[in-house]
Amino acid sequence: MLLAVNGTLMRGLELNGNLLAAGARFVREARTVPAYRLWSIGDRHPAMQRFAAGGAAIAVEVWDVPPAGLADILLKEPPGLCIGKVTLDDGTETLGVLGEPALCEGQREITRYGGWRAYIAARGGAGGSGAR
Repeated sequence: MLLAVNGTLMRGLELNGNLLAAGARFVREARTVPAYRLWSIGDRHPAMQRFAAGGAAIAVEVWDVPPAGLADILLKEPPGLCIGKVTLDDGTETLGVLGEPALCEGQREITRYGGWRAYIAARGGAGGSGAR
């Protein structure tokens, strides 16, 4: 099954090994439809949420994950991250990593960067710890 990830689960980042250990295979880079907002959770990992208005397109990676591996990946994610449906800019809908609203309260919104990699590059970081 396809899974869109938007943070440290991406290639070369801290938790990418969780995808690889679950037998996931990288499919492609993509963007969401412009309906999502992104927060930095303590500069450790991002959290993405969908909004009816005021969202932007967010950079994601799409991975093919064996169904049995999906639960293992989710269980290794930081608290407050969950799996939901994400719509990509080509109109396809897939599962994706999202953040619960309570997780984002009081955190820095980073939607304007368009993605976690752009945000960490702008702040001169290496990728954060935690998930996505």
